[in-house]
Amino acid sequence: MQSSRSQRLTANYSAYGPRLSADRLFIPAPGSCAYTGPFDQAARFIERHQLLDAALWARFAEQFTRPSDDHDLGWRCEYWGKLMRGGAMVWGYTQSPELYRQLEAAARAMLPPCQASSQRATLKNAGPGGRISTYSPEAEFQGWDIWGRKYVLLGMEYFYDICTDESLNGELLASLRAQTDYILARFGPDKADLRKASCHWEGLNSSSLLEPVVRLYNMTGDERYLDFAGYIVGLGGIQSANIFELALEDRLDPWQYPVTKAYEMMSCFEGLFEYARATGDERWSRAVVNFAHRVLNSDITIIGSAGCTHELFDHSRLRQADPEFTGIMQETCVTVTWMKLCGQALCFTGDPVFGDAIERSLHNALLGAVNTRKVPRDPLSPNGWLPFDSYSPLRVGLRGQAVGGRMVMADNTIYGCCAAIGAAGFGAAARLSALHTRNGAAVNLYFPGKVSLTTPGGNRLGLDIETAYPVGEDITLKLSLEGPEAFQLALRVPGWCRGPEASVNGESVAAKAGWLKLERTWRDGDKVCLRFPMEVELISSGELCEGSGKLPPHIALVRGPVALAASREFPEDDLTVTAEISAVRPLPVTEAPFEARLVFEAELSGGGRMRFADYASAGKGYDKEIAVWLPGINNSK
Repeated sequence: MQSSRSQRLTANYSAYGPRLSADRLFIPAPGSCAYTGPFDQAARFIERHQLLDAALWARFAEQFTRPSDDHDLGWRCEYWGKLMRGGAMVWGYTQSPELYRQLEAAARAMLPPCQASSQRATLKNAGPGGRISTYSPEAEFQGWDIWGRKYVLLGMEYFYDICTDESLNGELLASLRAQTDYILARFGPDKADLRKASCHWEGLNSSSLLEPVVRLYNMTGDERYLDFAGYIVGLGGIQSANIFELALEDRLDPWQYPVTKAYEMMSCFEGLFEYARATGDERWSRAVVNFAHRVLNSDITIIGSAGCTHELFDHSRLRQADPEFTGIMQETCVTVTWMKLCGQALCFTGDPVFGDAIERSLHNALLGAVNTRKVPRDPLSPNGWLPFDSYSPLRVGLRGQAVGGRMVMADNTIYGCCAAIGAAGFGAAARLSALHTRNGAAVNLYFPGKVSLTTPGGNRLGLDIETAYPVGEDITLKLSLEGPEAFQLALRVPGWCRGPEASVNGESVAAKAGWLKLERTWRDGDKVCLRFPMEVELISSGELCEGSGKLPPHIALVRGPVALAASREFPEDDLTVTAEISAVRPLPVTEAPFEARLVFEAELSGGGRMRFADYASAGKGYDKEIAVWLPGINNSK
């Protein structure tokens, strides 16, 4: 399973061991899993149609050859780094030599000119002092300049993690230092205020520089970078309050903070987690865990995203069923960043609730955002279409309503923030699917295929996983071992599951929601069988949280981690019908006039019917309305 290149890369991943000392779960080296099924198909779709597009990489790098963001203080500066981070993460899963070559070429294109590389001499991405920016020196440090520099740093850092060329790694590290030193020379105590390097969101976007700065400290051990990270933490993220202290106090939900921009705020808390690990300061790890729980309980919706008013925290757990909120919602940037933050919280705390959250986001919002039908959305899109949709409807609405973060580039093509970030969601899901623990291994996400981990004794642990989950209820894991060894195998039993069943070599074992921790001497060929019963459940909007009873009644259907959607693609169905649902029965997927993974038919009291498909499959032609929350339908079984 694990390639020689992946084995060589293990050192890069384990090099961060000291900062992970407080974690309970650990991401394995690249090449640890090879899956089949819908997840694998979607990941390779993105790899093929986006990450291997050399023209796209060149277009993004070209933004740094001129002050392309000066005229509107835009965020073209973010695209290259977002795609590089996602590409490196996806390569960790697919192990594609072609993708690695493309990423390496893209990384080299962003480095400053040098005598040994005349090919880069004409790109001039790096300016005096090591700066890499789409803003001129005269216009720098305003708008989204720091935000874009953050993404260049992150992109290089993530590629550095997988790079096998020591000489190239040396160049990358030198550039990372130079870029960061350029910023340090201008911001800090007794210098300019980093929060004031942007007029947007009280500097929240600029404060998210915290994450790559801490990562650079981890790479170099240079205390200057940790000191600068401490300076950013001390600023508190925004100008009118200290959001890190607010999270530590744990009295407010994030939608109650003075600034509520969801994506940028979660990016800041990702950086705070890195800072807590680097310093060992448990206050800040507690603050991030508090924040993550608050987001989960107050803002994450039935499809695993947040924000019903554009891209803001807005108590969307409640407002997801409020008909007054129309327009764009549930941003893909929010979905991916939420998944990544949950991954951080899962590894740090071991709390399976964050595994449940990742699963819900993946199977609904993220998979639903992939433009598998290659539907044109914007006439200026490269190749005519974008690989990801930016927003996901919850009530009656269309996919493909707008291109989030749309920017026009010099060649009169456009791109968007969500299209650039989406790949990272698939990379994160693969990395978090199977994990090492201190005394064994853990399976967090269930995909068909093979996993290769290492036992506490240093031996290879192979897992062959057979499942159609979450369409099917059954999961079988067969172990491959070089010899008998005692360790713990932990399996996540979803929190929604009532009456889970489990057996080891045919012998039943007790199971309940949470981690099923199986401690025994394992042998080659041992088999673990799981069953997670999944009935279609009717959820009333009145059950969501306090205050939801004041909203007009709405209802939604879920099956396990999957939200179901009604769709006008079923030509006879009325999405505004007022009736009670009396029964729900499964239909063959061939009953859907589109490719679907699940199809159900609901019988309505007084006659009539309505059909539902899994949310990720519905409405992907961008021309037919779909809805998870249906208005005017009472909660009745």
